[in-house]
This record gives sequence, C-alpha cells and structure tokens, in this order.
Amino acid sequence: MLLLQAVLLLLALPNSETVTEDSEVLLSPPKEGCAGWMAGVPGYPGHNGTPGRDGRDGTPGEKGEKGEPGVIGPKGDTGNGAGIEGPRGFPGNPGRKGEPGEGAYVYRSAFSVGLDARVTIPNVPIRFTKIFYNQQNHYDGSTGKFHCNIPGLYYFSYHITVYLKDVKLSLFKNDKAVLFTYDQYQDKNVDQASGSVLLHLAVGDQVWLQVYGDGENNGLYADNINDSTFTGFLLYHDTDGSQ
Repeated sequence: MLLLQAVLLLLALPNSETVTEDSEVLLSPPKEGCAGWMAGVPGYPGHNGTPGRDGRDGTPGEKGEKGEPGVIGPKGDTGNGAGIEGPRGFPGNPGRKGEPGEGAYVYRSAFSVGLDARVTIPNVPIRFTKIFYNQQNHYDGSTGKFHCNIPGLYYFSYHITVYLKDVKLSLFKNDKAVLFTYDQYQDKNVDQASGSVLLHLAVGDQVWLQVYGDGENNGLYADNINDSTFTGFLLYHDTDGSQ
C-alpha cells in the first residue's frame, strides 16, 4: 500500500521543477508527517484470461511392479472339433511280466488198427482187431466202427493188401458211403489198395470200412508179413460250432 502512495505522489509533481545547486530544493513532505494523507480507491479486478493450450505429454514413467493375480474366471465352453495331432512321443517303459496263463487243453482222438486174418463177409463193417494205437478207446474193435467224441475235422486212411480176388471197398460215415476203392487182383500176385479222406464229424458220428458187392469182390488179405490197416485221428476240434 505504501508503494502505491509513493508512485501517485511522484506523478503529481510538476514537470517544470528543476533541481540545481543554486536553487532551493523543494521536497515533498513525508507521508507519515501529513495528517491529511489518504489512500487511493482500489481498482476493479481484471477479467480472466483465455485458457492456455494443453501442455506436451510428459516422458513415460518407470515400469511399475507386477500386480496381484486376478480372480479366476468361469470355465469356458468346450471347443468344436479335435485339435491338431501333436508329435509322436517316445516309447514307454516295458510293463511288468504277466502271470502265467492256464495251459490250453489238448484234445486227442486217434486210432490205428489192422487185420488179423482174411475177411470173408461183405456188406458189414470190417472188424480190425489188431490194435496199434487206441488210447482214447474211440475205436470199437467189437464192431469195427470209430465213434466221434470230440467234434472237429478228422483224417482217415486205409491201406489194404489184395490177394486171390478183386476188392471193392468203401468208407462209410453214418450208413452213407463217402469214399470208394476198387482193385483188380492180378493172378499169382499181391496187390495194394489205399485211400484217404478228411471228414468233419459231430459228436455221435460213426466211421468204418466195409466191402460192398458180392463175395466175388472180397479180396482183403492179411498174414504175418502182409498187413491191411485202418487209421484215423483228429486234426483240430471245433471252437465255435462251425463246420
């Protein structure tokens, strides 16, 4: 406030007054010495200026510390389609050795028989009474028939010595001839006749050999140096009932 009063006083002095060494210096009376001194009226506040322009962006600050993990969101829906197949992995370690399994049951059925003497009765099963092998007793020497106890595929064969007469021989399955052999005897000679066949048999089926025709075709023969034989055995048993 005192500064403003001093400025006003200087403005009120006459411009023609000059101070020299010879002239008398006129000084304004001090403010504090004037009893009638009064301050000027304060001026009105000026208008606000227009807003300044936006300042420039400051330099980026330092990277802050990592924040705490957020709350886990809900599980999303299952995607459509399979993803791309990944690379093949390395082979795994071998597993432990398994426990020993139960041994497979071996089905056995076999026989091999021969004649003891010459056969003279035609059209009936030939009774081969010389037993080479019949451990399962599936061949009945009293009837000359093989009885099937295990369903499956069987192999049958026969080897016949022919002497004095022709031979007409057939292999039967359940009263039906399935294989035929005919041999014409050569005078003063010993001939051989043979045959073989594969047959599928069910439990209860029977197989045998017999001479067919009249007695003139019954030249089967056997002695201590010539045999007539009949053989059969199971190749494999049925597992699913198929033939």
